[in-house]
Amino acid sequence: MTGTVRLTPMRWWHLDDVHRLEVRLFPDDAWSLEQFWQELAQPTRRYLVAVDGASVVGYAGMFIAEPDADIQTVGVDPNRQGEGIARGLLEELLAVAEHGGVTHTLLEVRADNEPARALYDRLGFERISQRPRYYADGGDALILRRARPRHSDAGEVDRDR
Repeated sequence: MTGTVRLTPMRWWHLDDVHRLEVRLFPDDAWSLEQFWQELAQPTRRYLVAVDGASVVGYAGMFIAEPDADIQTVGVDPNRQGEGIARGLLEELLAVAEHGGVTHTLLEVRADNEPARALYDRLGFERISQRPRYYADGGDALILRRARPRHSDAGEVDRDR
């Protein structure tokens, strides 16, 4: 992630920019502005934005119901993809969740979204299921799960299964 991008909690004043980005990224099944408002109103949700100057360049959100969490959405401006913004957003959300006691995090990803799948692989997510024709255009979704890392006495990281 470039040095000028900062991560901050999503607030109401970010929502118009987030929604514009959402519609650009997911034209067939974009969340409505009202859905984002409803998400922010829930105490079990954590949403972040990536901001560069005054511009929202990415966002991500999570539903936390300990001991589990579910990544609800991740989006990065197409002109800024490949800069590590999505990874930064996800790492921050995972750290918050795991610090709070979450042991497993789930998410859904389009089966044909190779860049996102590669990122989730690097973050320790594993495929546990598939939902055929899940998306509005008939695309399949993969269900992925990440176990909270466990540190052994030798300092090595293991994952609960």
